[in-house]
Amino acid sequence: MQEQERLARRLPAVLTGWWHEPTEISELHRLSGGASREIWSLLARAPSREQRLVLRRDPPAAPRPRAMALEAAVLSAAALAGVPVPALVGHGDGSDGVGSGYLLMEHLTGETIPRRLLREPRWATARTGLAAELGRVLAAIHGIALEELPELDGGDLLDQLRVRHDGFDEPRPALEVALRWLAENRPPARAETLLHGDFRNGNLMLGTDGLLAVLDWELVHRGDPMADLGWLCVKSWRFGASTPVGGFGGREELLDGYAQVAGWRPSEDELHWWEVFGTVRWAVICREQAQRHLSGVEPSVELAVLGRRVCEPEHDALLALGLTEPLEVPDPLLQPEAPGSGSPHDRPSVSELLAALADFLTGEVMAADGMDDRVRFHARVAANALAIARRELLVGADQHAEHQERIRALSCPDDHALVAAIRDGSLDTRWDEVLDTVRALTVAKLTVANPRYLAQPSA
Repeated sequence: MQEQERLARRLPAVLTGWWHEPTEISELHRLSGGASREIWSLLARAPSREQRLVLRRDPPAAPRPRAMALEAAVLSAAALAGVPVPALVGHGDGSDGVGSGYLLMEHLTGETIPRRLLREPRWATARTGLAAELGRVLAAIHGIALEELPELDGGDLLDQLRVRHDGFDEPRPALEVALRWLAENRPPARAETLLHGDFRNGNLMLGTDGLLAVLDWELVHRGDPMADLGWLCVKSWRFGASTPVGGFGGREELLDGYAQVAGWRPSEDELHWWEVFGTVRWAVICREQAQRHLSGVEPSVELAVLGRRVCEPEHDALLALGLTEPLEVPDPLLQPEAPGSGSPHDRPSVSELLAALADFLTGEVMAADGMDDRVRFHARVAANALAIARRELLVGADQHAEHQERIRALSCPDDHALVAAIRDGSLDTRWDEVLDTVRALTVAKLTVANPRYLAQPSA
């Protein structure tokens, strides 16, 4: 509440500066979502206008003023290129009282929640032909002249991804398999263009008739235009749907739409490579987001849980490479809990205590009158974190023992050695055994983190 009050005091003067007339604000509240930036809604009133606005702001503890200024410039250029985006009202580095870099944009009325967009009948018309429309929009973005923009980060995206992954010094055998495949099957590079960087279901706002706006431009950079198309097809953005382009349609539709505007049609082989790349990239981003919590820079249950989602794109990468299949596994929480042995403590057990806390969060907390949507969202995330902890308590020790037995059979003392062998090819003569071990480890991790994810269809 303290930060809300501080913004309520400072924003009227900021808006007065942008609109050049006295402005008041009301109905200021923070919205859920926005893992890397804060999102606030407000109503602004001036003598000549009244408008609902959205404030996107860097967390004051982790400001990125250069990235925010770049996003503002790209939003303006995208609007001129005919890309549907919210109108930019103002932006700054926070020194005007907002506290950190920010964008002020018009508020648009539409839907961004993927599961609603993919499942509810009211969005059926909007879904029709959307995959092709997204291809056309991406081609328009890629057609924006780089020389009209501030300097953008660029370079070899695969090399950069490898450096980011290796920087954690955490062995991830499934990602190592995928990174090796990417290095050995790289397609010819295309000329660099502007990339949105996070063009996907969840960052697209739809009205009942179709696409309203492309949101969240904070990851803009330059690179191979295929990176944006592959990212849109990453399985995580299908949210359980069976069609590959964000759950909305097929790859052929996407590529046909792209060709209509770009004048050239990417190949499906290129798209597949960049889809695998995007899948590995999402795994690395999940770990990076978790690090913001683990470092203490930005404590957040949402960021913490993202660290346990790394195994989802690990599984998806193996799926995309044809190295595993969807499967159903029993949720350890649905199995009878064995009675404790040798514990001096009374019932309820640790697992039972965590279950009671999760029930409290998803019951009383989320159902409380007047509960802020953001707090309700984080209560759901916290309950998910408790479920992960319970599953690990129930099956983690057995999983660890089984994995140690598998890697010892490969003459690897630990996962670091297994990853090194995957990278240098020293176990290629036993590749089937390596893949069996990698698959088993990925299944074990998902059995704890999100067992239902394993059964989601591939496309």
